[in-house]
Amino acid sequence: MSSSSSAEAASAKPPMRDALVAAAFQLFLERGYEQTTVDDIVALAGVGRRSFFRYFPSKEDVVFPDHERCLADMTAFLAASDEGHEPVQRVCDAARLVLGMYAENPGFSVQRYRLTKKVPGLRAYELSVVWRYERALADYLRGRFAGRPDGNLRADVIAAAVVAAHNNALRSWLRSDGRSDAGATVDHALGYVQSAFGAPPVDVRVASLTDERPDDVVVVVSRREAPLWRVVQEIETTLGRA
Repeated sequence: MSSSSSAEAASAKPPMRDALVAAAFQLFLERGYEQTTVDDIVALAGVGRRSFFRYFPSKEDVVFPDHERCLADMTAFLAASDEGHEPVQRVCDAARLVLGMYAENPGFSVQRYRLTKKVPGLRAYELSVVWRYERALADYLRGRFAGRPDGNLRADVIAAAVVAAHNNALRSWLRSDGRSDAGATVDHALGYVQSAFGAPPVDVRVASLTDERPDDVVVVVSRREAPLWRVVQEIETTLGRA
């Protein structure tokens, strides 16, 4: 075999982490989760036990290989926020990152969903992962609501609502075997959270004084808690339409 052919074969070989995940799920389907050992997985993948534990602390972790990366992405996304971001909209957008992770590989996500439903230990593990997402959302909101009456309570309730809405939409998508519109489903679910807890809309009305004067008078009717950025945004949008 030529050196170029060897290089092509090496590049075609799946990364070790992906190979371990593929081997694990093949065995889970063939033998069952409980009956499959780490030794079985590494034997099928053609690697050693040390290689497995370099990527996955436990057998449970190989079922959820992307959650650590997604949690890090969500934390970074929230950390990059500023005062111009409406906080409820921001945590809803953060939740969409999780949906994006599932939607990257619908076949694998559906397969994992079916496996998790059958294995109580995996359901418990998944709940612990969901709790970490919820804590990340709540921590961000606590910072945004600091100093407000019931700020911590509001943060925790909204974070729990976002997670509940996201998971409802995610399960609906998974039950469709990944064939429904994941984005539309989660947008619909998160819309409930946004309407219940998000900043109220700003009512902006534009009236011309006379035909001779081109200047417009903008009358803004807004609740006190509406953020200034939203008031300015609505004014600019309305003037653009006038």
